[in-house]
Amino acid sequence: MARRSPNVLGLAAISAAGIALVVLFGLGGFSYYKTPLRVRAYAPAHRDLRPSGPVGRYLGIAGAVLMFGGTAAYIARKRLPILSNAGSTKTWLEAHIFCGLVGPALVTFHTAFKFNGIVAVAFWSMLSVVASGFIGRYLYAKLPRTQRGVEMDRKAIEERAAELRRELADMTVPVKLLLRIEEMEKDLLPAEGSRHGMASLLFGGFAVRRKTRAIERTIRSAGLTRQLVREALHAEAERINLLRRAASLDLTRRLFALWHVFHMPFVWVLGTVFVLHVGVAFYFGYAVGGR
Repeated sequence: MARRSPNVLGLAAISAAGIALVVLFGLGGFSYYKTPLRVRAYAPAHRDLRPSGPVGRYLGIAGAVLMFGGTAAYIARKRLPILSNAGSTKTWLEAHIFCGLVGPALVTFHTAFKFNGIVAVAFWSMLSVVASGFIGRYLYAKLPRTQRGVEMDRKAIEERAAELRRELADMTVPVKLLLRIEEMEKDLLPAEGSRHGMASLLFGGFAVRRKTRAIERTIRSAGLTRQLVREALHAEAERINLLRRAASLDLTRRLFALWHVFHMPFVWVLGTVFVLHVGVAFYFGYAVGGR
């Protein structure tokens, strides 16, 4: 029922898969990575795909630029007033997520799947950041926001929900249909005074999708014009989405604040280890392909 935005996870997955195909089959990585470490130096692709080789080195550089550059750009968009009108926060977040998924894929190939010493610490720190990022993205999506990505408070949510109800009424939708939709909306929300628990936050979406499809069928079968059906579906989908998120607003905010406490240490550990890794690479001459 809702308008869908481009799936950033799908785009990142396609990009990572494309990189994997090029490295594994275009550059001979498939046979190279299967070669035991003790004899890998004799493999034909070793010169290019080793971490300090021409390909391996630039895979690492590109991955680091995406990970840290994407993060820095997103933080700058949120913190710097001069960038407040440079696109929506949501768009910058999606770009940050894309960089945060494709970057680690590049870095993984940079390691040539050889994890020891400081590289192992950096790699597992990176995976921890990515894993916790998925959790943060889920919670972020649960917080109601405007089209520019500004978080809405409860008053703004209620005002927008009321506005959408007026829009439905102004569409000359039959009163009987409006009453039916109102009954079905009540079934989607927790009873007044009850708490919206963790189980509802995590798994309530399955029941919501089933019930919203019932509302969609009700609207489509009301004998409205195609344009009116489309407008009514969009308004009602946004209204249900707002009401559901408003019901879990306090819990989501608490969890999102707690997520920041755990996510940021992983980021700082990754950044620290990255600096050490680069320093060691330059010190021993690996950064310029000397070994």
